[in-house]
Amino acid sequence: MPLLTKSNYIIGLSCPRHLWLKFHDSDKIQENDAQTKYLFEQGKIVGNLAKKLFPGGVDIPEDFNLNLKKTQELIKQRKTLFEAGIIAENMYARADIFVPIKDEWDIIEVKSSTSVKDDHIHDLSFQKHVYQLAGLKIRKCFILHINNTFVKNGEIVPKDFFIQKEVTKEVDKAIVGIQNRIDTMMAIINNKEPPKVNIGNGCNNELDCPSEDCWNFLPEEHVFELYRGGKKSLELFEANIRSIKDIPDECKLSDKQGIQRKCAKTGKVYINKVHIRKFLNSLTYPLHYLDFETFMTAIPIYDGTKPYQQIPFQFSLHVDNANEMKHFEFLHNSKNDPRPSFLWEMKNALGTEGSIIVYNQPFEISRLKELALAFPEYKDWIESVLKRIVDLMQPFRDFDYYSPAQKGSCSIKDVLPAVTGKSYEGLDIADGGSASVSYFEMVFKGKELRKELLEYCKMDTEGMVLIVKKLMDMITLKRLV
Repeated sequence: MPLLTKSNYIIGLSCPRHLWLKFHDSDKIQENDAQTKYLFEQGKIVGNLAKKLFPGGVDIPEDFNLNLKKTQELIKQRKTLFEAGIIAENMYARADIFVPIKDEWDIIEVKSSTSVKDDHIHDLSFQKHVYQLAGLKIRKCFILHINNTFVKNGEIVPKDFFIQKEVTKEVDKAIVGIQNRIDTMMAIINNKEPPKVNIGNGCNNELDCPSEDCWNFLPEEHVFELYRGGKKSLELFEANIRSIKDIPDECKLSDKQGIQRKCAKTGKVYINKVHIRKFLNSLTYPLHYLDFETFMTAIPIYDGTKPYQQIPFQFSLHVDNANEMKHFEFLHNSKNDPRPSFLWEMKNALGTEGSIIVYNQPFEISRLKELALAFPEYKDWIESVLKRIVDLMQPFRDFDYYSPAQKGSCSIKDVLPAVTGKSYEGLDIADGGSASVSYFEMVFKGKELRKELLEYCKMDTEGMVLIVKKLMDMITLKRLV
């Protein structure tokens, strides 16, 4: 008889098909990417820090059978327990922290988030239900989450780092009807055939869906690729319209969605040459194509930083002075705070004149403003840099250029191949999330990843150079005027 765990219960609430696949055909579930695995690892580190709030607590081994045996022994001793595992009927729950209060128990669930979320409540409701079925009296339920106002100043003090919030009422509300939901999930698990589930509002999008076969019946340029389609995409899908090119002309779409429909029907790229020329003519030489990478940790490493604060550690810079192209790069390679060296190197490379071209400027601007606060000696220089920044995403976000190959996206990962034919394919590191994880592994775990990190960041700025060149070619500009 299969056991329903709290993690599988949460999956069942989200998608019954995903739940069935977990037990019957797990090969069809996409493996977690590097960033997701990294966040799980960060969660474990947070969990270990939380244990310091309960110095008398007993760690129970993770081994399934040994965990059950030790839990039964230690419950009788009325000690605070970490990872106390209990089986009741066909369910298995393991509490992060299980605290005895007279003849009752409190359940404390440790989360590496900075707030309480709905899934946390359902998580606790499952645990409480299982513990009560096993004959244990549960007094209160708590979420122990990260304090998002915490700023590191020396050694981490757990009581300052965490916020403990009682959620007993919310958990009791979520428990209503839980056994019926569990029975339904067990019926799904015990069925030889997967449940029929239509993609719709409750689904993740195609890129995030953990099942590889739920979306594969859709045609190229399907309605879920409509820019910010949301409800409109679902309405079209439910009306049996699958392809963007099949959307009737009388169907009201946004201007950007209308461009997608036109491109899908004609098979041609849309170009607003007037707007693109205006954008290009706003640039001034020398052109500085800048990209930088950041990493973050749940528990801050450097004094003056907060949980999950983005810490810049690398930049790539291509400088075009109209006559020649130069490339500058920086990648910090030690465990100390990379920001001082990052700022020093970037200030020396950027110069004082010319446009600074980035892709998706809110990210770079936010990081630079944070650096100005942390390092006030650079404040005036950073303010001068901010005035020079131009966002290359603008013409693509505004749909002044659109190719069906973009699939409704204006991310550089989709724009670069659509505009230039060049892509990130073949790179060992191919996205910012992976770069962040790779830096952490290089610096704190000793992995040899410097070459791969430099190649990835260089590809970002080289890609911007190629995109601007293609845009210039489209409007027959030899160079900017």
